[in-house]
Amino acid sequence: MTDFAAWSRLIQARTETVLAALLPGGAIAPEQLHDAMRYATLGGGKRVRPMLAHAAGEAMGADPARVDRAAAAVELIHVYSLTHDDLPCMDDDDLRRGKPTCHVAYDEATALLVGDALQSLAFEALAHPDAATDAATQVEMLCLLARAAGSRGMAGGQAVDLAATGRTPDLAELEFMHIHKTGALIQAAVLLGALATGALEAATRERLERYARCIGLAFQVMDDVLDAEFDTATLGKTAGKDAAQGKATYLSLMTVKEARTYSHELLNDAIEAIGPLGERGLRLAQIARFIVERSY
Repeated sequence: MTDFAAWSRLIQARTETVLAALLPGGAIAPEQLHDAMRYATLGGGKRVRPMLAHAAGEAMGADPARVDRAAAAVELIHVYSLTHDDLPCMDDDDLRRGKPTCHVAYDEATALLVGDALQSLAFEALAHPDAATDAATQVEMLCLLARAAGSRGMAGGQAVDLAATGRTPDLAELEFMHIHKTGALIQAAVLLGALATGALEAATRERLERYARCIGLAFQVMDDVLDAEFDTATLGKTAGKDAAQGKATYLSLMTVKEARTYSHELLNDAIEAIGPLGERGLRLAQIARFIVERSY
């Protein structure tokens, strides 16, 4: 079995190839929209969500070619959310993945349409016959992704985030926000990858959901820590932006040391959750450690 660094590069390259094939070419009308979609999606990002989908698929014995569509669908939703989050009406940022944000490189209207189009393309990708073993599971996968992206998931979490700007929520409110804003799509990535083999046993699904909830929170904890400790060049996005805008972060409730300790507690809980998977859960465990130990 290849080491994690080599495996992650393999999944990143695989995801890039799949996304490039799914996205309309820049020479297809409307050219600017399609060019902007490719600009926002290709050539950057850690691809954590596709890695999670493939790791969960591997744990369940799925064909990687079948997982490709689920992995791409989740990443397309993620990129759409970043494109919209960067708009002046949201976080008003001008740097993403080490290059100008979509609305800076093009314009605000184009960036808005890019997000809309990427969201639609995600569901088109997941609706393809190759994405699931049977129709019932495919409908479940589509519903799962829709819920994760909507008002009870990512979009709802963003609404809570915007409403909390300028004040300090308690830990329960902060975690409610991040379970939805970040965690919902991370959980979707894990479950979609696992569902590529068909329906899941209730106990297995519960273990995967617990794992995903823990790493989703750990991901955000570490994002807040890295935002405080590293510069813009390292992060590939504007450092200190959340603090400058009065956004609620873990560091508004705890010190950096406490936050790092908490992230390791979440890591341990995640590893414990997938313990019954044994060696099949190795990649999931490696991703969890990467999330907590990363420097970007």
